[in-house]
Amino acid sequence: MRASLLQIAVDPDESADSRRRRVAALVRERRGVDLVVLPELWPVGAFAYESFAAEAEPVEGPTFAAVSAAARDASVWLHAGSVVERAADGRLYNTSLVISPAGELVRTYRKIHRFGFDKGEATLMAAGDALVTVELPASGAGPSVTLGLATCYDLRFPELFRGLADAGAELLVVPAGWPERRRAHWTLLARARAVENQAYVLACATAGTHAGVEQSGHSLVVDPWGEVLAEAGPGEEVLTVELDPATVATTRERFPVLRDRRLGLAPPAGL
Repeated sequence: MRASLLQIAVDPDESADSRRRRVAALVRERRGVDLVVLPELWPVGAFAYESFAAEAEPVEGPTFAAVSAAARDASVWLHAGSVVERAADGRLYNTSLVISPAGELVRTYRKIHRFGFDKGEATLMAAGDALVTVELPASGAGPSVTLGLATCYDLRFPELFRGLADAGAELLVVPAGWPERRRAHWTLLARARAVENQAYVLACATAGTHAGVEQSGHSLVVDPWGEVLAEAGPGEEVLTVELDPATVATTRERFPVLRDRRLGLAPPAGL
């Protein structure tokens, strides 16, 4: 399968509506790709906390309207990064959207681990509480593939990814607004999650600077052995890679480390 990561630059001088139109045009250009991935909170900026309430939208709001039409036009599966969702009860969530080639909303994921250490996102947004996977059906001669969804700060919590692997995830998709000053952690953790779970990791970050925080860029794709297959630079960029989902099963069969786990599993009966 072919996957494209769209590393979007978030410029505070560009309106959210303008960026939606621009990103939708970029998605339309990906016809022929199987899966397109966008970064975290690209309509507003992951660190633009003061704009969260004003830019909050329902799941099927203006961002969904713009990019779902683009996914339909390009006939691609789209992980649309995430938006500031305003739920029916008024609470805000950092919510990812997965959209089918027909432009339909297939699944949402509310970010479980909120960043901020008692400020910022951690106080402004509610936490999700569910692990989410999405099965992409077979296309052409390729097999079906199961995505596991996570967002940015989630990358620091390996138990979430092990849960996704246990649920069948073969591709772990991580949109992010990761700061440049901790870029070394971004690369290290993406590779670690791939090695631990013997799965592909598609880590798509924002570029640019918003709310005074320089973004890391350097989106990357990591294979189940932890090898970096492709990595973007610091600016806006499209990263396209060829993936073989069968590699996941082959890796797990040839090096069956996951079956040797002793902790985190239900104890045998009688103990």
